[in-house]
Amino acid sequence: MTDPSTHSIEHFWGVVPAGGAGTRLWPLSRALAPKFLLDLTGSGRTLIQGTLDRLGPITDDRVIVVTGAAHRDAVAAQLPELDPGSVVAEPSARDSMAAIGLAAAMLERRDPDAVMGSFAADHVITEPGVFRETVRLAADVARDDWLVTIGIDPVTPSPAFGYVHLGDDLDGHPGAFRVRAFVEKPSVYMAREYLASGEYRWNAGMFVVRPSVLLDLLADGDPDFAASLRAIAADPARLEELWPTLPKIAVDHAVAEPAADAGRVAVVPASFGWDDVGDFDSLAELLGATEDRAVPIVLGEESLVRTVHGTGLVVPGSGRMVAVIGIDDVVVVDTPDALLVTTRSRAQEVKHIVAALKESGRSDLT
Repeated sequence: MTDPSTHSIEHFWGVVPAGGAGTRLWPLSRALAPKFLLDLTGSGRTLIQGTLDRLGPITDDRVIVVTGAAHRDAVAAQLPELDPGSVVAEPSARDSMAAIGLAAAMLERRDPDAVMGSFAADHVITEPGVFRETVRLAADVARDDWLVTIGIDPVTPSPAFGYVHLGDDLDGHPGAFRVRAFVEKPSVYMAREYLASGEYRWNAGMFVVRPSVLLDLLADGDPDFAASLRAIAADPARLEELWPTLPKIAVDHAVAEPAADAGRVAVVPASFGWDDVGDFDSLAELLGATEDRAVPIVLGEESLVRTVHGTGLVVPGSGRMVAVIGIDDVVVVDTPDALLVTTRSRAQEVKHIVAALKESGRSDLT
């Protein structure tokens, strides 16, 4: 019997926004080599390749990647299965609404029956079969003109994520619910309250929707924005002219939140081993660096690491030996031009180093 999760979804398109520099993973992730172009799991596949791997069975390679002009060639080289026209270069970063909206405008013209799913290029999912079945349900709901988000079952009361507040069951779609509201990143106290209620899921920024529905929802709040995206899709020669005029705003704020207030958003809750690999602490957790490990996890050449009574994560990337003695939950990232030493508990603060480097004019290191 074949796995149903490997069956293609008719007229389903994957949209993969590939932007951002992943500053909390510096010095591995840089502006010119962001985390989605890196193999951070030791699988031999980069994060964006892993994203296409899990989407392939349900899209039949019907995928549009929207990335920065500086990364277009690298993305195309990593994804040779895609037609070159499926890798779209945005002239400048305008945040996720512009990127996802441009793909929606292109698909609106290309396939009138399309349903699109937007999935970040730099997330890790350890149960791809469950993910694909979740997307299949979300696509069914989206065909009824809902904007659908996938809500991740929270495993900890994390203040690092936004949350989706579940409402009533959605008639005709078992397993889906109306969305009461999207909630910004809460305090730890409030996050604990959310988990205790059972009514909240993590907002992973995954949206499934008919392209015309997305653009029409955008037009409700910003008709000029939607019109510009449709104009670019109708005449790609206008990209350079119109792109700088587009607002810098995330799809959550531009469409999802006001649509939820208007009762137009549904959610499909699921658990499929999702991780946004937001910093070195989450990367260590993903790779298995738990408290009962006696030695650090090594991402890279293990022969270049020597430890004595140390735990955490070590990334040897310069070719030289790295030695760790008597330090628990350490993070050591050694690259040819920069060395990071911190702890897992302070991993979020790496972004401050990147900001300071930019401020001091050391853009060569960022």
